[in-house]
Amino acid sequence: MPQLELTQELDFQSDVYKDAYSRINAIVIEGEEEAFDNYQRLATLIPDQQEQLLTLSKMENRHKKGFQACGKNLAVTPDMPFAKEFFAGLHQNFQDAAADGRIITCLLIQSLIIECFAIAAYNIYIPVADDFARKITEGVVKDEYMHLKFGEEWLKANFETAKDELEAANKQNLPLVWRMLNRVEDDAKELGMEKEALVEDFMISYGEALSNIGFTTRDIMRMSAYGLSAV
Repeated sequence: MPQLELTQELDFQSDVYKDAYSRINAIVIEGEEEAFDNYQRLATLIPDQQEQLLTLSKMENRHKKGFQACGKNLAVTPDMPFAKEFFAGLHQNFQDAAADGRIITCLLIQSLIIECFAIAAYNIYIPVADDFARKITEGVVKDEYMHLKFGEEWLKANFETAKDELEAANKQNLPLVWRMLNRVEDDAKELGMEKEALVEDFMISYGEALSNIGFTTRDIMRMSAYGLSAV
């Protein structure tokens, strides 16, 4: 019930809400754009999965258009320069890994970290969203679980050879997620989303993904702790 009460208190037309929304909306648009580009790149790195990866990429492009419509519905201009800077760390690490042919690192960044980040954010946002954005986001989050599953299945099938690189990529990239969550804390709160809930939802999704791939509970606890002190 608290979430329902919170939804009633939110004024979707207030200047404060729209200001925060301009950055949050930009982040989800940029996140979907990053995902579109990343799956396109992965399609060239994993040719035997090219068709499926291109399909995932097209889905991300549809998501981006849906979230652009959400901003227009509230007459909000997304702050895209902020969003590009927000994703800069993960973006650069993906580009570097792709240039080196490190498929496992690319999959951890896109198919695990970014997808789990999106799933957590969308699940927390849906109960407090305006009606238009709720419908869009409910459709998007169903797709994101499919994208997460692709990464899980590929990495599980290659777990023995992927394990060491996954741990190294986790150590490099997970701290970026905690910094990203800290940066968006105030804006998310204006939209009715508490950082503690975002952190918890992300850790559950990410931990489950690591478990599905083949990591032990002890491994997951150790890997999940990287950079957590920054939260």
